[in-house]
Amino acid sequence: MIDSKKIETIVNEYLEGSEKFLVSVNVRPGNRVQVLLDGEKGIKVADCALLSKHIQTFFDRDKEDFEMEVSSVGVGSPLKMLRQYHINLGRNIMVLGHDLRKTRGKLVEVNEQGIKLEKEGAGKKKKKDQTEEDKFVFFAFKDIKEAKIQVSFS
Repeated sequence: MIDSKKIETIVNEYLEGSEKFLVSVNVRPGNRVQVLLDGEKGIKVADCALLSKHIQTFFDRDKEDFEMEVSSVGVGSPLKMLRQYHINLGRNIMVLGHDLRKTRGKLVEVNEQGIKLEKEGAGKKKKKDQTEEDKFVFFAFKDIKEAKIQVSFS
């Protein structure tokens, strides 16, 4: 079976110094390899094709039969890395806590410990009646089960 750590090393070396970064590598039975990328300016199909060809040069198809899929994280995919939170500052996000409560709001701050959201609808109350707690909520990364960017089509 193909080693996911080897692929991670190949991809990270290839992307070093670029605005693109590796989100995950998954090797499933039958050597079905999935590589997910993200980038500060997005990922193009050509980026995926070039990286796929690069990865394949490290493997011998006569010895290892494999299927290679290189793609960008999809709309609605959970955020997995600190870097993904940084590139999505200012966007609307939904956070599902380990307590299974959902909170929606605008991602306004990211640090090594967690994220701060301006709660959905917080700007609609009169400012004099709002406390900091009414307007913002902090989530430590350890308390986040899943976080997804909320796409608006309006």
